[in-house]
Amino acid sequence: MSRICEVTGKKKQKGNQVSHAMNHTRKFFEVNLHKKRFWVAAEKKWVTLKVSSAGVRFIAKNGIDAALKQMHQLQMEKA
Repeated sequence: MSRICEVTGKKKQKGNQVSHAMNHTRKFFEVNLHKKRFWVAAEKKWVTLKVSSAGVRFIAKNGIDAALKQMHQLQMEKA
């Protein structure tokens, strides 16, 4: 499975690694992903998500229900 946050939709970015001598080489900046379990009280079950640190903060601030709603919107945009 690809390294994409299921809540925020963040994925790897491409950029330059710049040395002290100002040499530029291409590199990928990976997303800080974690596999976390969250309790969904409405469904009375655990949900395992692959989320970035920003996704974990979003869930802590807005709740798991808002995060699941946002995930559904991201999936609808892709389709």
